[in-house]
Amino acid sequence: MFCPFNSVCYLKLKYCFKPSLTKTSITTTHLNRFAIMKRILLFGLIALFQLNLVNAQFDNILKKGKEVLEKAAPSAATDRTGAGLKEALNVGVEKAVQSLSAKDGYLASPFKILIPDEAQKVINTVKRVPGFQNVEEKLVGLMNEAAEVAVKKATPIFVSAIKQMTFKDAKSILMGENNAATNYLRKTTNQQLYSSFLPIIQNSLEQVNALSYWKTVVNAYNKVPLTKKLNPELDDHVNKKALVGLYSLIEKKEEGIRTDVSQRTSDLLKDVFGGGK
Repeated sequence: MFCPFNSVCYLKLKYCFKPSLTKTSITTTHLNRFAIMKRILLFGLIALFQLNLVNAQFDNILKKGKEVLEKAAPSAATDRTGAGLKEALNVGVEKAVQSLSAKDGYLASPFKILIPDEAQKVINTVKRVPGFQNVEEKLVGLMNEAAEVAVKKATPIFVSAIKQMTFKDAKSILMGENNAATNYLRKTTNQQLYSSFLPIIQNSLEQVNALSYWKTVVNAYNKVPLTKKLNPELDDHVNKKALVGLYSLIEKKEEGIRTDVSQRTSDLLKDVFGGGK
């Protein structure tokens, strides 16, 4: 039997539960949308990270490529210039060593090695002792003779330094002063030459009897009454002065090649320093 009350109750119950169902549906939709947004954001972050990684790798590749090009370009463009500078140095070294190692090479040159200051007092006193009147002249001759023997050993050390010259060195030398190449040699060989020369100087001084003679001179000086005993060493003095003379002559040869066309004796030197056909 039909009951209006039951119908009304049914409608009321249906209406009461409807909002609850709608709220649940909305909440579920929001959660789904949030999950989708999280996925999109995550994919975006991953893509951004990968893009940055690719960019970093690309930048690194570009950097390495630039370094390779920078190393290759100067070598390809300036091989002849570097070869010319090395030839100029080799010519300067060869002529300087040849000149100074000849008989009286030091003694008759502007680079003559004189008595060290600390030894001059000994010389001045011993000159008054019979048999030592020409002591200074004799000792100077022996010291210069020892330097002439030693300087022959310089060439291999110079050649090694010249072979190690870089593009940067060559560019700096070419654009530098008239003694830039010699200064390069001073910087790269002075300490090695000093160490290599010292035992040679010592042997040379012994070979020409300079040390024995100097010992006789010092003993004569120390026997003079009221004198303070001294024993100035000759080897260090001769070594340093021999190197000063050697670098000075190389510098002179370098300046000649740079400023005097007639001293550019090869096509390569003329090409690099000018004066070619």
